[in-house]
Amino acid sequence: MGSFSIWHWLIVLVVVIAIFGTKKLRNVGSDLGAAVKGFKDGMKEGTSDTPAAPPQQVTANKAHDPNTVDVDAKTKS
Repeated sequence: MGSFSIWHWLIVLVVVIAIFGTKKLRNVGSDLGAAVKGFKDGMKEGTSDTPAAPPQQVTANKAHDPNTVDVDAKTKS
């Protein structure tokens, strides 16, 4: 009762193909494959022996910018 037979899966497959069509399913499959490949490539880059350089932080001189609001400033009494 808990498992489906091959006939149940074939009926589900026929219904899915009837609803979405083969072209849409092919596009979804290729998109999923490209996503998995990109994920694997990203994981390979992340495990390299040489550590990557940390990203450079850009610190602007905010004291001279009149549009900057200091959120840590105390309110005037």
